[in-house]
Amino acid sequence: MNKLKKGLFIAAGSLCVILAFIGIFVPLMPTTAFLLLAAYFFTRSSKTALHWLEYNRLFGSYIRNYRAGLGIPLREKIFTLSILWVTIGATVIFAVDNLWVRLLLIAIATGVTVHVVSIKTYHPGASPVQLAKELE
Repeated sequence: MNKLKKGLFIAAGSLCVILAFIGIFVPLMPTTAFLLLAAYFFTRSSKTALHWLEYNRLFGSYIRNYRAGLGIPLREKIFTLSILWVTIGATVIFAVDNLWVRLLLIAIATGVTVHVVSIKTYHPGASPVQLAKELE
């Protein structure tokens, strides 16, 4: 990879990490999507940056588990959806007067909820027998 392309990929990955961090606090910004996009850029440009992303204390395990197909822990799903609905609810009730904007925000929150619920739930330390019992 030439130096210009590598630099652009590192810059794009870094921007995605910044946007993901902002997305932690702003409910309509897709944190996971930006982190995965950052992983994509870093995979193709910088092993050091990818290692930093995957072993970052804030969201490293989250990215590793998601990329490995293990899913998201139930606690994180509940936290994510709680924050989403509290902030969307407050916005719809207190900050937006337009009915169409309210409906759009509720539709977006519903779509995000469906997506988060559809992601496999990660059970750290659970044995296959325990997981089978949960499915019964």
